[in-house]
Amino acid sequence: MAKLIRTQKLAKRLFSPLSFRPDIELTAQDVKLARDYIKDYWPKVERYHPKDDDSLLGVPNRYLVPSFKLKTGFDYNELYYWDSYFMVQGLLDKDHEELVTGILEDLISLFKRFKVIPNASRTYLTGRSQPPLLTSFIFDVYQAYKKSDQWLKEHMAVAEEEYRTVWLGVKKPNERQVYKGLSRYYDINYLHDLAEAESGWDMTPRFNRRALNYLPIDLNCLLYKYEMDFARSSKILGDKRKTAYWEDQARIRAEMIEKLMWDKLKNLYFDYNYVKQKRGDVASLASFFPLWAGLVDDQRAASLVKSLKRFEHKGGLATTDSLPLKQFVMGSVPTQWAYPNGWAPLHFIVVKGLERYGYHKEARRIANKWLKTNLIWFNKQHLFLEKYNVVDPEKPPVKGLYPSQTGFGWTNAVFERFCQDYVDRLE
Repeated sequence: MAKLIRTQKLAKRLFSPLSFRPDIELTAQDVKLARDYIKDYWPKVERYHPKDDDSLLGVPNRYLVPSFKLKTGFDYNELYYWDSYFMVQGLLDKDHEELVTGILEDLISLFKRFKVIPNASRTYLTGRSQPPLLTSFIFDVYQAYKKSDQWLKEHMAVAEEEYRTVWLGVKKPNERQVYKGLSRYYDINYLHDLAEAESGWDMTPRFNRRALNYLPIDLNCLLYKYEMDFARSSKILGDKRKTAYWEDQARIRAEMIEKLMWDKLKNLYFDYNYVKQKRGDVASLASFFPLWAGLVDDQRAASLVKSLKRFEHKGGLATTDSLPLKQFVMGSVPTQWAYPNGWAPLHFIVVKGLERYGYHKEARRIANKWLKTNLIWFNKQHLFLEKYNVVDPEKPPVKGLYPSQTGFGWTNAVFERFCQDYVDRLE
């Protein structure tokens, strides 16, 4: 207890509210306690379940769960798809090679068994997936740990099977490719809310509670990234024919995304309601997935960067550009993936997208705002949250369908990654 009190006093002394001024950079000392906490937290969320246990599916290697807190009635023990990708972003070093590589192999083992990477490693969650990030995960491991080209070939073959089976499926159990070569989020039960859960944005005003009717901009950018990653791996492996094929597939998808989803008046991409054949009306950070995926040219990137101000606030980026009225009139379902909440994975996507197109100043500004918002709560409560109120960082985030979680896997990881990229390099 005495150590905790000393830690809290030191944290209070280290951090000043004035540091939200953009001209004041964080120092290594400012983030030291938070990074020490994160380092000590990882073992608490590490699990090993090699055999099936009731509804919990067995996987061969150790993995990470999003959070750990006893007696909450909402304990995690299962491996999640897209959470895992973002959690390893803070662990891509030699010390964690076995853990990071093992998590990737766990996801692949689930695909080989079920012909889908489930939402999570539970029997009752195998009817849907989560945003597809397998090729990005593979390339992160390939580069970080200098894997062989044969390793790359074998793993990308699995990703290609996932791409074709799950995301280009045209009938049950994978009826996702539904309109002009583009895909939607889906659930085998054919329920809108469960399809929305596959998006990871559960719940959001983006789909107006009709997720099955929409072609999401983020999903189709992720699939464009798959196609370009397949082209990249084919080039590494010396297969010119396959390289050309995948580049052509990516070009076709990009052209259709541009035709259906770009709004030249609002300078943003929107999800497309293929049933009504019109774009949705909710502006969200999903519009910036084209930057992360490398889908746009420099002119389009500049337009998107100008539109960033619609989402930027004191504490970072809000998930949508304003508080949609439908958050209140949609019924009893709260939409936590919306204004005023900000989320770690979306900050990671936007910041990396800005960096990709050379907007280093903007990327640093956003990353530092997010780090400071995280620090406000850490220095007061000595914990991290799964989401934050970026409009008023000292206020709690808007709650969702499930209790607000602390911990928290992807928040910790993105915090650590941003410290590496923007604090350590400054030092």
